[in-house]
Amino acid sequence: MGFSTMSRPSLFGHPFLLGFDEIEQALDRVAKTSADGYPPYNIERVAKASGQPERLRIMLAVAGFTPEQLDVTVEENQLIVRGRQGDERERLFLHRGIAARQFQRTFLLAEGMHVLGADLANGLLSIDLARPDAARTIRRIEIASRD
Repeated sequence: MGFSTMSRPSLFGHPFLLGFDEIEQALDRVAKTSADGYPPYNIERVAKASGQPERLRIMLAVAGFTPEQLDVTVEENQLIVRGRQGDERERLFLHRGIAARQFQRTFLLAEGMHVLGADLANGLLSIDLARPDAARTIRRIEIASRD
């Protein structure tokens, strides 16, 4: 008996979207790691200051995590936030409603965005990003004649 492979239709398979295979793969990875919904987060636009690029702020609710238990990295065009809490085996809980859990939350960054810094206060991890103003470029392509 043969196996048939089913492929899902992809927006990036459109003939006008050339060379976007890597973006599709990155979106698949983001969807797999972000499906849990934990920790909850907000993304807000920070008002432009004079001469400063537009800024975005990601705020994640990470109550119970210390800075040492959190890791913020940029890998290629992805911002990855990981949290690791150790299991407290020496403690005897009568009720445990606050689970020690690990998480990974991934955000896909647009071209040119960079992380300004991260801050942990009152159980909220804030990550500031700068989005530089994109300069519009127009380049004329010469057409060679092959007569």
